[in-house]
Amino acid sequence: MKRLLLAILILLPLAGMAKPTYKISLKIDGNNDSMMLLCFYYAQSERIMDTAYNDGKGNFLFEGNDTLHPGLYFFTNNRNRYVEFVVYNEKPNFKFHTDNRSWMMNMKVKGSRQNEIFYNYQRASESLYREIEDHKSQLDSAALAEFTATQHQRIDSLKMDFITRYPEAMISKMMASTKDIDVPTEKEDGSKTTPRERYDYVMDHYFDNMPLDDDFLIRTPKAVFYQRVIDYIEKYMRNWPPEMICPKLDALIDRAEPAEEVQKWLIYKLTDYYLQSNVMVYDEVYVHLVQRYFATGKAPWFSPSMIDEQIERANKWEHLLVGRESPELILFDTNHYAYSLHRMKGDYTILIFWSPTCGHCREIIPAVYKVFEEYQDSLNMTAFAILSEPDEATIVKWKKFLADHKMTSHKWVNLNGGEANVDWREVYDITTTPQIYMIENKNHTFIAKKLNAQILREICKSLTKQSQQ
Repeated sequence: MKRLLLAILILLPLAGMAKPTYKISLKIDGNNDSMMLLCFYYAQSERIMDTAYNDGKGNFLFEGNDTLHPGLYFFTNNRNRYVEFVVYNEKPNFKFHTDNRSWMMNMKVKGSRQNEIFYNYQRASESLYREIEDHKSQLDSAALAEFTATQHQRIDSLKMDFITRYPEAMISKMMASTKDIDVPTEKEDGSKTTPRERYDYVMDHYFDNMPLDDDFLIRTPKAVFYQRVIDYIEKYMRNWPPEMICPKLDALIDRAEPAEEVQKWLIYKLTDYYLQSNVMVYDEVYVHLVQRYFATGKAPWFSPSMIDEQIERANKWEHLLVGRESPELILFDTNHYAYSLHRMKGDYTILIFWSPTCGHCREIIPAVYKVFEEYQDSLNMTAFAILSEPDEATIVKWKKFLADHKMTSHKWVNLNGGEANVDWREVYDITTTPQIYMIENKNHTFIAKKLNAQILREICKSLTKQSQQ
């Protein structure tokens, strides 16, 4: 029994000591940096993973129990000098050895075939770039341009060679991800493809060279993954209607399903992008993404509170989309006379939530009022302007603001938000001001939202042209 207890006591400390999930040593001959950082790329940012200190001989040891996910990492000092390495399909138990003259060109590695391939490419590529620098003082501008073009062709050939020779290497997959797709200029019958056909091909095949189902993508420099996603939605889908955008985003997210980190980022980024969009109809895209992923349990990585917050907002916004019927509001003016939003006279109503204590409101509302005055008669338009901070002190400022800016049109109704038939902050999701909608009175439907004076003027011009046709 005593022997058994002794054995247990000996083993107990060992059981509590978990082996580190990564152990990476870096030796830099001739290096005097006191500290070195281990960092990684993440979408558009760079993040610190760990810190190691010089043992006085240029040795730095990084080890810990955190997971080193697949991706591109780098060592860096406090003077922005750095050298990159990859973590991909190998246990991160690496030994790096270089010298202070050139961290990358003189790098040797043990324990990682992926990094051997990575540094072979880096050294070959860097040599070609250095040749360009060496020739800048030797050639005239025309000759240098020709030489530089030739070198870039050689660099492109080098990339294709590595992609072909090492298809399973992360560096090859990363380079392939940045390669533009080949768009056919001819059809099978020999006729030329039209610009529209080429555009449609690009939209259907934009991510063909990118392994969206591989998590290393999220931990690459900005140009590899992040910027290509942003270009896809900002350039190629610019001005698309929601009914065309939503299927493309669904297809993109679904393709990344095996890669949890990539899909997680795509769901978060795309949802937030359309949440923040100033394009009025893109609220519909945000609502779609929340209902498809957050409300169905397809985004389990996020906290329950964040999921609930997104679902609650999307449910509100669904009732405030362009084309939907505006929720009824009944409020009182400065003389305590009741007004109903759904009983406003005229063809159109501008619905406004604002306060004189809001800096943006003080700038935007007078400009909106000028546009309203210009078109109120020709478009048979009224305004339903609600004070969003109906406390006593603000009411005094509100009345003074109205008088100072001569906002006295009988078609512009100023309403105190203190009493109403519903909690309009909740119903209309008023978290910031100003919030400005345009409503078509016949069916009480939203025809525009997220307005300012400039956008309102353009809409009024458009409606005027329509009425004259």
